[in-house]
Amino acid sequence: MNKFKSTRRSAIVTSLIISCFFILIQCIDNGEKKAKKEDTSAAVPDKTKINFKQFAGAATCMKCHKEIYESFIQTNHFLTSQPASEKYIKGSFEKGKNIFPFNDHLYVSMEKRDSGLYQVAWQHGIEKIAKRFDIVTGSGAKGQTYLSWHNNELFQLPISFFTAANEWANSPGYDPEKIIYNRPATSRCLECHSTYFDVISPAGKEPEEYDHNQILYGVQCEKCHGPAERHVAYETQNPADKTGKYIINPAMLSRQQNLDLCALCHGGRLQKTTPSFEFTVGDTLSHYFIKNTAAPATKEIDVHGNQYGLLEESKCFRMSATMTCITCHNTHENERGQTELFSQRCKTCHNKEHGTFCKIRQLPVSSIKSNCVDCHMPKQPSMSVALLLPGNFVPTAALIHTHLIKVYPEETKQFIQKNKLSKTR
Repeated sequence: MNKFKSTRRSAIVTSLIISCFFILIQCIDNGEKKAKKEDTSAAVPDKTKINFKQFAGAATCMKCHKEIYESFIQTNHFLTSQPASEKYIKGSFEKGKNIFPFNDHLYVSMEKRDSGLYQVAWQHGIEKIAKRFDIVTGSGAKGQTYLSWHNNELFQLPISFFTAANEWANSPGYDPEKIIYNRPATSRCLECHSTYFDVISPAGKEPEEYDHNQILYGVQCEKCHGPAERHVAYETQNPADKTGKYIINPAMLSRQQNLDLCALCHGGRLQKTTPSFEFTVGDTLSHYFIKNTAAPATKEIDVHGNQYGLLEESKCFRMSATMTCITCHNTHENERGQTELFSQRCKTCHNKEHGTFCKIRQLPVSSIKSNCVDCHMPKQPSMSVALLLPGNFVPTAALIHTHLIKVYPEETKQFIQKNKLSKTR
């Protein structure tokens, strides 16, 4: 009997020891998971649903990152949406320059009134409708279009601005004979032209509704670094800690994470499977969107809006294990038009040491070194950024550098000829 009690006691003690051991392991494991979660220098997005309170705003970032901030606010990303004002609207309100005519009795005038800036439709000299410029979308590098509030809904105004012609133009896809004020601005459009809009309407309601007071205009810092309210709170309390807590450094992302971040807006027509503004830096794009399985042939991919699709087809990209958009683009700087700077980046791979330098012999090396872009990424007409100018019935396309990097024989001939002529003058 005593032997049985002793055996039973030993079994109980052993069970308790084993239980304690497993509890200890579980605690250690949970602690490690918690530590990993709190180590926000890693490229892991916060999976909680994004809301306006999680953002700090670019002006807050300026307090610690003043130099980067002052440079970044000059970029087209930052300027891709702003509250409407004469400062941001590129078109003229000056008499004689403020009219877009549809025909001899129907036109829209851009007007300054006491309550704001308006697009006013006139027919036979009678005012028919006036809608205010409320939001500017587009930096103006190629053009701009404008949105107007109606209660909590946003609608695109009928007249846009085409930078290449320096003129007002009929908005893309609009009827050339009708003035249209009822095209709604969707959250998917706003997702690429802003950092955050709070959608307050139920899923499936069209037009969607937005909170006027919970908007972050432009593609700000937090579009690429994640919502920063928690980061700001921590750094304010711990100024000596330079580890960058609760913020994502895109340099820590995998190649595909980096590409997915850019493809959110530069990946063509994506069909969303979750509400807009839920994708954030470090996420996997396919968890939020369905890529078009009936993708067009490369020659049909538009040069505007699907730079990623074109880049994917490029030999430069396919032969590299590391190339991403930020290999060539510094998103903190306004580098538009700096052909020589981009060409320097090409030469990090295409150089004599690698045996991949340009084979053109008709021009001096200095001419070739300063411009890889016009031969290998020439400007091409956009199918999506094509606007009707006054008096025209065929849209005029914006010319945009293609991201399908390859040899373009005709463009190369033009480049050689142009440079030869410039040398003889």
